[in-house]
Amino acid sequence: MLNTVLVALDVTANQPKSELSDQVLKTLLELQLEARSKIVLSHVVPANQSEVEVVVDRPNTDLEHFPYTQIEEQLHRYQQRLDCNSQVEIVTGDPAEEIVRLAKIHKADLIVLGSRGLTGMKRILLGSVSSQIVEEAPCSVLVVKPK
Repeated sequence: MLNTVLVALDVTANQPKSELSDQVLKTLLELQLEARSKIVLSHVVPANQSEVEVVVDRPNTDLEHFPYTQIEEQLHRYQQRLDCNSQVEIVTGDPAEEIVRLAKIHKADLIVLGSRGLTGMKRILLGSVSSQIVEEAPCSVLVVKPK
Protein backbone atom coordinates (compact mmCIF):
# COMPACT_ATOMS: atom_id res chain seq x y z
CA MET A 1 0.00 0.00 0.00
CA LEU A 2 1.11 3.54 -0.72
CA ASN A 3 0.81 5.40 2.57
CA THR A 4 2.28 8.71 1.39
CA VAL A 5 2.60 10.01 -2.16
CA LEU A 6 4.52 13.21 -2.91
CA VAL A 7 3.22 14.89 -6.06
CA ALA A 8 5.52 17.51 -7.58
CA LEU A 9 3.55 19.93 -9.74
CA ASP A 10 4.96 22.63 -11.99
CA VAL A 11 2.45 25.42 -11.42
CA THR A 12 3.32 28.91 -12.61
CA ALA A 13 1.72 32.10 -11.38
CA ASN A 14 1.32 33.62 -14.83
CA GLN A 15 -0.22 30.46 -16.29
CA PRO A 16 -3.25 29.43 -14.24
CA LYS A 17 -3.49 25.97 -15.78
CA SER A 18 -0.67 23.60 -16.69
CA GLU A 19 -1.39 20.71 -19.06
CA LEU A 20 1.48 18.68 -17.62
CA SER A 21 0.27 19.24 -14.04
CA ASP A 22 -3.22 18.18 -15.13
CA GLN A 23 -1.73 14.99 -16.63
CA VAL A 24 0.21 14.30 -13.43
CA LEU A 25 -2.94 14.69 -11.33
CA LYS A 26 -4.93 12.50 -13.75
CA THR A 27 -2.27 9.79 -13.48
CA LEU A 28 -2.35 10.08 -9.69
CA LEU A 29 -6.13 9.60 -9.67
CA GLU A 30 -5.75 6.51 -11.89
CA LEU A 31 -3.61 4.90 -9.17
CA GLN A 32 -6.82 4.48 -7.14
CA LEU A 33 -5.21 5.11 -3.79
CA GLU A 34 -6.90 4.02 -0.60
CA ALA A 35 -8.80 6.60 1.44
CA ARG A 36 -6.22 6.38 4.24
CA SER A 37 -3.35 7.32 1.90
CA LYS A 38 -1.87 10.81 2.24
CA ILE A 39 -1.01 12.95 -0.75
CA VAL A 40 1.38 15.88 -0.51
CA LEU A 41 0.89 18.29 -3.42
CA SER A 42 4.10 20.26 -3.79
CA HIS A 43 5.58 23.02 -5.87
CA VAL A 44 9.14 24.31 -5.81
CA VAL A 45 9.78 27.94 -6.61
CA PRO A 46 13.31 28.01 -8.04
CA ALA A 47 15.56 30.15 -5.83
CA ASN A 48 16.40 32.60 -8.63
CA GLN A 49 12.66 33.32 -9.16
CA SER A 50 11.91 33.94 -5.50
CA GLU A 51 14.39 36.75 -5.02
CA VAL A 52 12.40 39.93 -5.49
CA GLU A 53 13.33 43.49 -4.71
CA VAL A 54 10.67 44.93 -2.44
CA VAL A 55 10.42 48.43 -1.06
CA VAL A 56 9.98 47.85 2.66
CA ASP A 57 8.76 51.26 3.76
CA ARG A 58 5.29 50.83 2.21
CA PRO A 59 2.90 47.91 1.68
CA ASN A 60 3.33 45.95 -1.48
CA THR A 61 0.12 45.89 -3.50
CA ASP A 62 1.61 44.26 -6.58
CA LEU A 63 0.87 40.55 -6.13
CA GLU A 64 2.75 39.67 -9.31
CA HIS A 65 5.94 39.93 -7.26
CA PHE A 66 4.57 37.25 -4.97
CA PRO A 67 3.29 34.36 -7.11
CA TYR A 68 2.85 32.20 -4.00
CA THR A 69 -0.81 33.18 -3.65
CA GLN A 70 -1.69 32.11 -7.19
CA ILE A 71 0.39 28.94 -6.92
CA GLU A 72 -1.25 28.06 -3.61
CA GLU A 73 -4.73 28.67 -5.05
CA GLN A 74 -4.00 26.33 -7.98
CA LEU A 75 -2.65 23.63 -5.65
CA HIS A 76 -5.78 23.94 -3.51
CA ARG A 77 -7.93 23.50 -6.64
CA TYR A 78 -6.03 20.27 -7.36
CA GLN A 79 -6.41 19.27 -3.72
CA GLN A 80 -10.20 19.54 -3.96
CA ARG A 81 -10.19 16.81 -6.63
CA LEU A 82 -8.63 14.28 -4.25
CA ASP A 83 -10.58 11.74 -2.21
CA CYS A 84 -7.97 11.14 0.46
CA ASN A 85 -5.96 13.05 3.06
CA SER A 86 -3.83 15.73 1.44
CA GLN A 87 -1.75 18.79 2.12
CA VAL A 88 0.03 21.49 0.15
CA GLU A 89 3.74 22.31 0.33
CA ILE A 90 5.34 25.29 -1.45
CA VAL A 91 9.08 25.56 -0.98
CA THR A 92 11.92 27.55 -2.49
CA GLY A 93 15.20 26.19 -3.78
CA ASP A 94 16.62 23.79 -6.33
CA PRO A 95 13.63 21.76 -7.63
CA ALA A 96 15.29 18.33 -7.59
CA GLU A 97 16.92 18.82 -4.20
CA GLU A 98 13.72 20.16 -2.63
CA ILE A 99 11.53 17.37 -3.99
CA VAL A 100 13.93 14.74 -2.65
CA ARG A 101 14.07 16.59 0.68
CA LEU A 102 10.26 16.70 0.91
CA ALA A 103 10.07 12.99 0.08
CA LYS A 104 12.40 12.27 2.99
CA ILE A 105 10.55 14.57 5.40
CA HIS A 106 7.16 13.04 4.58
CA LYS A 107 8.57 9.49 4.31
CA ALA A 108 7.01 9.18 0.86
CA ASP A 109 6.45 5.75 -0.65
CA LEU A 110 6.18 7.24 -4.13
CA ILE A 111 6.99 10.51 -5.92
CA VAL A 112 4.83 11.43 -8.91
CA LEU A 113 6.05 14.20 -11.20
CA GLY A 114 5.99 15.32 -14.79
CA SER A 115 8.77 15.51 -17.30
CA ARG A 116 8.90 18.46 -19.66
CA GLY A 117 10.59 16.27 -22.25
CA LEU A 118 13.62 18.47 -22.81
CA THR A 119 16.06 17.10 -25.35
CA GLY A 120 19.35 18.04 -26.89
CA MET A 121 21.01 21.26 -25.86
CA LYS A 122 18.16 22.40 -23.57
CA ARG A 123 18.51 19.20 -21.54
CA ILE A 124 22.29 19.65 -21.34
CA LEU A 125 22.03 23.31 -20.29
CA LEU A 126 18.99 23.11 -18.02
CA GLY A 127 19.44 19.55 -16.78
CA SER A 128 16.68 17.07 -16.18
CA VAL A 129 14.95 17.51 -12.84
CA SER A 130 13.11 14.20 -13.22
CA SER A 131 16.34 12.29 -13.98
CA GLN A 132 18.05 13.77 -10.93
CA ILE A 133 15.09 12.87 -8.72
CA VAL A 134 15.01 9.29 -10.02
CA GLU A 135 18.70 8.99 -9.09
CA GLU A 136 18.49 10.58 -5.63
CA ALA A 137 14.98 9.73 -4.38
CA PRO A 138 14.56 7.60 -1.26
CA CYS A 139 11.55 5.86 -2.85
CA SER A 140 10.06 4.87 -6.19
CA VAL A 141 9.37 7.61 -8.75
CA LEU A 142 6.62 7.75 -11.35
CA VAL A 143 7.47 10.14 -14.19
CA VAL A 144 4.56 11.31 -16.30
CA LYS A 145 5.59 12.25 -19.83
CA PRO A 146 3.81 15.01 -21.78
CA LYS A 147 1.31 13.86 -24.39
